[in-house]
Amino acid sequence: MRILYRTGGILITVLSLISCDQQKQLVPPSPKSSVELSKFVGEIKAELIFVQGGEFLMGDYGEKYGPEHLPYDANQHSKPLHKVELTSYSISKFKTSNKQYQFYLAYNNLAGRNIDLKTRNGQRWREKNMTPDTPAHVDWYEAEKYCHWLSTITELPFSLPTEAQWEYAARSRGQFVIVPTNDGTIRIGEGDKSNVASEKDSKLYAKKMGTSLGLYSPLPGDLYPPNPLGIYDMAGNGWEWVKDWYDPDYYKYSSVKDPQGPEKPVFKDSNGNYTKVIRSQDFSGPRRGATIFRFDSDPANEGYLPGDKTVRCVVNSPKPVR
Repeated sequence: MRILYRTGGILITVLSLISCDQQKQLVPPSPKSSVELSKFVGEIKAELIFVQGGEFLMGDYGEKYGPEHLPYDANQHSKPLHKVELTSYSISKFKTSNKQYQFYLAYNNLAGRNIDLKTRNGQRWREKNMTPDTPAHVDWYEAEKYCHWLSTITELPFSLPTEAQWEYAARSRGQFVIVPTNDGTIRIGEGDKSNVASEKDSKLYAKKMGTSLGLYSPLPGDLYPPNPLGIYDMAGNGWEWVKDWYDPDYYKYSSVKDPQGPEKPVFKDSNGNYTKVIRSQDFSGPRRGATIFRFDSDPANEGYLPGDKTVRCVVNSPKPVR
């Protein structure tokens, strides 16, 4: 079976090599044209939003600054509220798309995953990867390698965002905003006034793209308005990996200036795996995608596909990218 993706000026052919019960998706070599790469780099730079650095109070601010003066988060890991000072940086306005990630794989002659496409999970994985404008799904290590590759081809200090950078951008430079939408509220199913996706949106998009994903279908990042900084899709459409190792007590000892998270792995999940912080949400809705909620996940997604994990990169430069 052959699947075609068009990425910029490159037509990427994904060949499915069938061997017994397994099918391995390979991305074959692409023409390493300087014109094509230059166009890709230009598109990546054009999607960057400059975030002026500054000071903010990170964590659950509800009890002190919320309208009802009650905590937003029942978990203690989003506390205490603590001061953070960030240097200016730039962040992508979108989660990395399948089109962009497929370009990266093709350009570097990297193979895809070994997937048994006879299973329902295998079919869903293939369908999630065949819609070019929806987010790419990756584990933490794949996300980190992709951002590092961007730094190589652009000669800019790309990386995964820190948890502090993600929250600062989601809260429009640290404002007391609980949802990273255009106006800090969640409006679902209100026609032109809607600002987050619904199950209906996913079902309609799946039908439009000819997939069987239904309500599990990812959506294009620009389906609804961005937050006031111009950043899209921070309230859902896939968890976002950040740089930091997860520690439920980290806010108690976090550094003030440009915190990077714990220096080494700290917390293990129920399977005995150390975990990284994830932000945003797989689906939007009440209490989902909130700007101060913390979650964690095994960076390797051991034993299951990262079908709900996405990546958004930052540039750690105090000046806007030209």
